[in-house]
Amino acid sequence: MKFAVLEGQRVAVWGAGREGRAALAALRQRLPGQALTLFCREGEADDLAATDLTVCGEAPDARALSVFDVVIKSPGISAYKPELLAAQAQGTTFTSGTALWFGERPDARVVGVTGTKGKSTVSALLAHLARSLGVRTALAGNIGLPLLELLDGEAALWVMELSSFQTGEAGPLELGVITSLYEEHLDWHGSRERYVADKLKLADAARTLLVNGTQPDLLARTAVHPQRIVFGAVDGWHVADGGLYRGASRLFEVADLPLPGVHNALNACAALTALEQMGLDAEAALPALRTFHALPHRLQPLGERDGHRWINDSISTTPQAALAALDSLPRARTVLILGGHDRGLDWRGFAEALRERPPHALVVQGANRARVLDALRTAGCATTLIETDTLDAAIARAREAAPPEGVVLLSPGAPSFDQFRDYTERGRRFAARAGFDAARIASIEGLGIA
Repeated sequence: MKFAVLEGQRVAVWGAGREGRAALAALRQRLPGQALTLFCREGEADDLAATDLTVCGEAPDARALSVFDVVIKSPGISAYKPELLAAQAQGTTFTSGTALWFGERPDARVVGVTGTKGKSTVSALLAHLARSLGVRTALAGNIGLPLLELLDGEAALWVMELSSFQTGEAGPLELGVITSLYEEHLDWHGSRERYVADKLKLADAARTLLVNGTQPDLLARTAVHPQRIVFGAVDGWHVADGGLYRGASRLFEVADLPLPGVHNALNACAALTALEQMGLDAEAALPALRTFHALPHRLQPLGERDGHRWINDSISTTPQAALAALDSLPRARTVLILGGHDRGLDWRGFAEALRERPPHALVVQGANRARVLDALRTAGCATTLIETDTLDAAIARAREAAPPEGVVLLSPGAPSFDQFRDYTERGRRFAARAGFDAARIASIEGLGIA
């Protein structure tokens, strides 16, 4: 959808976070003077009051939404909310900042990256590697910079992280990348089947599709794509015996990556494959892997306190992510803090994976702690299990339980919404309670165009 289509229409913006504010700014730039309405939480947009804007400080119902021809909603608002579906049935069109950007920039060279885990790291890695080759590259999207904030920017390559909330609104893409596929965001999508279907909408928008060759289910679900390629398979970029290989050639040592874990080595393979697919020299970019900085809240080493290493992986919102984090560390010396907002995810596979090689201790906290503990006990996980209600209490117990020169890992495997606004607030609280300066946890490097 183009902004020109909105001229003279009754238009509302739903959500006053960064995405909603970016949409308002773009509307005012493209359609100056047009009356607009903003739906948000009470007091959330007091600074936005203006003659062209009506602010409604409460959640809209179907009647309020159906007054408008077009509603631009923020990604976090589910497309399956009953009031949205009811208004849609009465003729209201729902769109997004993502869809509007693509409507305005149909000729941009875009790599869209999605996946249950790994999408932020792959996106940032790809942008970092492309820039090392002198390519003017944009890094934006779900990673922390709304596309509409770069609506008039110019770049030779656009790298976009797309969440499952955005994949159906993106396109056309020169290349789509799917890093992994597990269950997540069931509260937004309503079911695992719908989550998977929404995630795979990226394939419909992508001229060429790059997928993780180590995931049989993902391979099976994308087999019909006419231009599908894979990473992680032995005939392309893959990980083996502590090295990054391209086919039979060993070209980089995993130990030289500034990112821990085999899963991050596989993320590097995804970025290198995507770079090649866009016509760039991946082998020439390999030295730049050494200068990449780990993203905050993603297996982020904070340092040592009280004789322990502290690692912040607050971005971890699925059991699979917590397991991958644990696999990157010496399990026998690691205390893992689990738990958070309960989205009804199945923890049985996680618990069974820990039965043979458990960590030193598990501290389980948050709203879903009963579900997690039940899975661990049913699986017969033979390690110390500690239950607490809050993250603060969990940090104190983890400090007590950690062995000398051990590791305290926050990798909750669950969202933060039971106690915090988002995973960044949770990660900063973890850092502060561990004894570090939370203000020094940097934002993601490289956002924007460079």
